[in-house]
Amino acid sequence: MKTIEWTLDDFNGLDTKKLYQILKTRAEVFVVEQQCNYLDPDGVDIQSMHLCGWQANELIAYARIIPAGIAYAEASIGRVLIRKQFRGNGTGKLLMQKSIEACKTLGNGSIHISAQYYLLDFYTNLGFGIVGEQYLEDDIPHIGMIYKN
Repeated sequence: MKTIEWTLDDFNGLDTKKLYQILKTRAEVFVVEQQCNYLDPDGVDIQSMHLCGWQANELIAYARIIPAGIAYAEASIGRVLIRKQFRGNGTGKLLMQKSIEACKTLGNGSIHISAQYYLLDFYTNLGFGIVGEQYLEDDIPHIGMIYKN
């Protein structure tokens, strides 16, 4: 695996090129690939940190780090993605480890995620536990999960 350059920025720290890459890649993965028909820029981006993994100035991995009290009582990690051609080589695990670290730097205790159900084992192996029942979000089975520091 080639070296990944990681950046963590608040919304105001994103230049227009970074923001464009984030929105474009989220649309590629969530709207086109997963066929989720929703307005992706939902206002939460402005209050969040943006963890990006770059290779050769190309965004290959991304997660949105949301402070406690915005989406959930706990801090949360959302919009987690790895571009299709970069999956299956450990980048997802590295992205989540860095996302958990980023949440810890915000001084948050527990971390909430809304996980796609087929990734349950992946998130369990990272230390997340199930909360609640399975539900549909954009016609994709999801489950709430919590990571406790």
